[in-house]
Amino acid sequence: MEPSGARARSSGGGDQLAALTREIAACTACPRLVEWREQVAREKRASFAAQEYWGRPVPGFGDPRARVVVVGLAPAAHGGNRTGRVFTGDRSGDFLFASMFRCGFANQAESVARDDGLELIDAYVAAAVRCAPPANKPTPAERDTCRPFLVRELALLASARVLVVLGSFAYDALWASLRDAGEELPARRAKFAHLMEQPAGRYVVLASFHPSQQNTFTGRLTPTMLDAVFQRASAIVSPSR
Repeated sequence: MEPSGARARSSGGGDQLAALTREIAACTACPRLVEWREQVAREKRASFAAQEYWGRPVPGFGDPRARVVVVGLAPAAHGGNRTGRVFTGDRSGDFLFASMFRCGFANQAESVARDDGLELIDAYVAAAVRCAPPANKPTPAERDTCRPFLVRELALLASARVLVVLGSFAYDALWASLRDAGEELPARRAKFAHLMEQPAGRYVVLASFHPSQQNTFTGRLTPTMLDAVFQRASAIVSPSR
């Protein structure tokens, strides 16, 4: 295994991402999260009673050559914790992938299962914390325990240039990951805000409100607002697109 700050070689990055994916899915480092994710997998929501829940940490997924990486908060109890793919099978994911489809970063607008045919185009999606947390609120300690996975993921995603953070929690986790990876960061970072744009070493960080139901149902985050984030990401990585 390469050191956390090493860049993946183009010929082996996909294989190393696959190995990291397996390692993430086997993690049992946070007792509270292990207990909760497994409890949810046993005590299923009635509408999913016939389905087998994933009930493990949820790895990132997408294009190994992605120039745009999306970082969310954590899997939903009956979304990613059920389907085994981050942002898949819940309304936050419906909102996110619809926007990525409209902006050319996904081949379809819906994501309901790991085998539903969704493919990300020049994009990769991960989370700050890989296990579904009680009340959707990981602790700072759980965030910090999970952080090395994101550090290593970014090291293997050697083409990444734009990092889209969904919410302030993801922004905090990403910033710490970039610091751990040895990126040359400014002494002061921009305050989180929707459409915030922050240079960070070799990356540009773009911020969006999280596509939670609380934000999307109240209009704090609209489809047009989220599209603006991905349109800006596209303009940065492909100025002539």
